[in-house]
Amino acid sequence: MTIRKAVLADSIGIAKVHVDSWRTTYKNIIPDAFLSNLSYDRRTDLWNENIVKEGNYVFVAENSDGEIIGFADCGKRESNHIPESGDVTAIYLLEEYQGKGIGKGLLKQVFLQFEELGFNRIFVEVLEDNKTRYFYEYYGAELYKTKKITIAGAELNLLIYEWNNIRNVLIKF
Repeated sequence: MTIRKAVLADSIGIAKVHVDSWRTTYKNIIPDAFLSNLSYDRRTDLWNENIVKEGNYVFVAENSDGEIIGFADCGKRESNHIPESGDVTAIYLLEEYQGKGIGKGLLKQVFLQFEELGFNRIFVEVLEDNKTRYFYEYYGAELYKTKKITIAGAELNLLIYEWNNIRNVLIKF
C-alpha cells in the first residue's frame, strides 16, 4: 500500500472511491435514492477542482496494483474562521480495505500536512450514525458541537469533532 499526494490524473479513481464508499458507508443513513443518484462523472469534476484548489490537500492510498482504494482531503473550510486551524474534510476507503490500517496512514499524512502548515486545532465533521466517528475518537478527537442537517429530505445529526493538539495525534502513529 502506498500513500501519496494526489495528482490531477487521480480524479477518476478518487471519484470511484468517493461514490462507492458513500454507497456503503451511508446505506440506511442517507436515503437510497440519493445514494443511487451519485455520479462518477460529477464526482470526477469535483475532484478535478479539489486537487488544484489553492490551500486544499488531497492524498490517495493505492493497493499493490496501483489502484486507488482510498483518499483523504484536508485544508481549511471557508466557514472555519478560527486562526491556525484546519479541517479534515474527507477520508474514505473502499469497504473491502477498511480495518487494515490504511485510514490510519491517511490520517497520519493529513496531520503531517497540518503540522507543516502550522495548524494547532483540527476539526472533522461526521454524521452521528457513521461508525467512522469512533475512528476519530480513538485518535483523540473530542466532540466540539452538534448540529442538524438535511440530506435528501433526511434530518441528520452532524457531529463536529476537534483535536486541539496535533502533536498528541502524531505520537499515536
